[in-house]
Amino acid sequence: MRRLGVNIDHIATLREARQEGFPDIIRAARICERYGADSIVCHLRQDRRHIQDKDLPALKRSVKGRFNLEMSAVEEIVRIAISLRPDQATIVPEKRQELTTEGGLDVIRYMDRLTQVISRLKKSGIVVSLFIDPVHRQIEAAKDIGSDYIELHTGRYANARTRRSRDIELKRIDRSAEFAAGLGLGVNAGHGLDYENVGPVAAITLIEEMNIGFSIVSESVFIGLPEAVKRMKARIS
Repeated sequence: MRRLGVNIDHIATLREARQEGFPDIIRAARICERYGADSIVCHLRQDRRHIQDKDLPALKRSVKGRFNLEMSAVEEIVRIAISLRPDQATIVPEKRQELTTEGGLDVIRYMDRLTQVISRLKKSGIVVSLFIDPVHRQIEAAKDIGSDYIELHTGRYANARTRRSRDIELKRIDRSAEFAAGLGLGVNAGHGLDYENVGPVAAITLIEEMNIGFSIVSESVFIGLPEAVKRMKARIS
């Protein structure tokens, strides 16, 4: 059965809008796990726009399944990750002005820095994943520098405006998953996936886990968080 990672960043976004103590992201994480999440995902951004440093130890203690910390490769965040020791660290590109992550990590360009960061994380017992575009050269580079997993960026597929362009992007994801698995990498996928478009990606058998947040949190406004998680788990399964 395909695994579901639920990103709880936007529950923290709502909390930070008023800087109140609610909604409680620990309660949210527990609900997500109870109703089908196999892992809890959060992104500690440099500007701390949603998840805060104080949230991380509480999440680490609370999460019963896997705790996946999304992070940039800047030194401050790397040190926090090593101290925290989440089950998994997913390294993502990050720009302060972006609304959300805009593309995959350029592993080739930043190979030296990423090699150092991956080595340090793995020495602390953390499984490492790189969030990258479905491009074979980037996948090869991820393997070469010691990543355990890749997470294929599905944004171009999710944003495709025509059936033809969507099919082209889906084929790229499929071929990239096959190529990565052939190199011995684990394969996850995420970004821009929702209840309408997730099915074809989830049907790619070599993808182990789908990481989804915004669409689940958005749907929970209307049907509640337990039902939103259950429906997404059903869609990917």
